[in-house]
Amino acid sequence: MDWLLIAASALAGYLIGGVSFARLIARRVIPGKDISKVELLVPGTETLFVMDTVSATTMRTQAGTRYGCLTALLDMIKVALPTLGLWLWKPDAPYYLVLAAASVAGHNWPVYYGFKGGRGESPIIGGLLVIDWPGVLVTNAVGWAAGLTLGSLLVMRWSWLFLMVAWFWLRTGDPWHVGYMVAVLLFYFVALASELKQYVRLKLDNTFPTQEAVADFLAMGKSMGRFMDRYSLFALYHRMRGGGA
Repeated sequence: MDWLLIAASALAGYLIGGVSFARLIARRVIPGKDISKVELLVPGTETLFVMDTVSATTMRTQAGTRYGCLTALLDMIKVALPTLGLWLWKPDAPYYLVLAAASVAGHNWPVYYGFKGGRGESPIIGGLLVIDWPGVLVTNAVGWAAGLTLGSLLVMRWSWLFLMVAWFWLRTGDPWHVGYMVAVLLFYFVALASELKQYVRLKLDNTFPTQEAVADFLAMGKSMGRFMDRYSLFALYHRMRGGGA
């Protein structure tokens, strides 16, 4: 293993990840609009929720679902293609893992934009689809099952990321793979920290009494939230318990 190539992979990944498709697309479709700090009024309240990341989610709130999805797709591709290239070149060396992890860091803290970037979810998915796409499918399936059992959209959305750590450990036993996943998890939640704190505060204030309300605010699909409220095992248990009373 060549440590110079490790360093080169990290630098290349960071610089590639720092390309902000959210900003590039915003310049074309909503010129003049500042997307670096977005304030959203929480439905049914006078509380402002501040998004201080520049991401596909920001584009969805400011320019609509179509451009949000386009941004997410391009953010996946910008990591997937160079990761695939390094994997094809040196499949037995960890260079592609280093590049994929550094791309998430570059996406979240890009040198081009004063270190103000996104959360990293799309770049993580882009890298993982090359590194271990079966793991993405399996852990998402387990995450969905866990979310439906507990009646929580956030468990459904985030649990698979943590499950990927265990997946890599059991499937590969390789510290480079496990280290890659731990690193991108850290990058993701550090970048998300300020928004996560706001969401926890809203939950503690009971601003979101139902999963439908959560889904509406986070644009995860009101119908999915409504389904969770009615048919998750957690909801069914409470309904049966109430009926029995």
